[in-house]
Amino acid sequence: MLNTIGILSPGDMGHSVGNVLREHGRRVIAYLGDRSERTRALAREAQIEEVPSYQALVQDADAILSILVPAQALAAAELIAQALHETGADVLYADCNAIAPQTARAVGDLIARAGGRFVDAGIIGGPPRHGYSPRIYASGPDAAAFAELAHYGLDIIVMDDIIGHASALKLCYASLTKGSTALQAELMIAAKALGVEETLRAEFKHSQTAQLAAIERSLPRVPVKARRFVGEMEEMARMYDALGLTPNMLAGAAKVYDLIGSTPLADRTPEDTSPFPSLDEALAAFVAKLADMIG
Repeated sequence: MLNTIGILSPGDMGHSVGNVLREHGRRVIAYLGDRSERTRALAREAQIEEVPSYQALVQDADAILSILVPAQALAAAELIAQALHETGADVLYADCNAIAPQTARAVGDLIARAGGRFVDAGIIGGPPRHGYSPRIYASGPDAAAFAELAHYGLDIIVMDDIIGHASALKLCYASLTKGSTALQAELMIAAKALGVEETLRAEFKHSQTAQLAAIERSLPRVPVKARRFVGEMEEMARMYDALGLTPNMLAGAAKVYDLIGSTPLADRTPEDTSPFPSLDEALAAFVAKLADMIG
């Protein structure tokens, strides 16, 4: 039985997942000693119980959900593996991060060598809330055990027993959604920098109405998430490169998100309820940063 769930870490997605599990009767815990004050505040908001160490986390939890930025996935698994070695605890570790299949397998090897059980998981959709859960795809020999959490407010879909399949699905899906947004951002930045943006938008209004609406809706909101997206695009590039496909499209998307994430607009937190900038204001900030970068 998965009665106590550890969340690593209770950030934007993690604290929401933890809150849903708690509301459905699970005990939810986290070690917050190395987390930011914002993350600690989100944990308090979700009534997630703090434990004093990673050792306590692996000893108390029946399952641990790793929900971090992709660049931290392997380092987080190393900390948990060390705690497993030190305590001899047996825990089900689900990596729910947007990582390449080969990264998922590396994480799984770390956990297995330390005596834990591993589930490859990929989240598609936004943070859960009342009446809604993103779809969480799971693969690996212990995916069915992880699927017990479907009884406690999460939408979990078991794929098969192959570690890497859930991560592959997540990254192929996000290649379309976040990759397309990066392309939209790049072309609009280019049009603005080259002085043809107004004419391009007029043409889009005539022939690409749906695309223009998507651009106007998404680009002003991208900076809030851009820094997190950089690592995700880099993981996508690794996945495609390992297959013998070009990594350059998603490596380029990472550079676009890096540029956007370097603007002051990216300092906004999700808790900020003030109006988002207009598309014109967002593009002005992006082009100004581009000018700074090329000097």
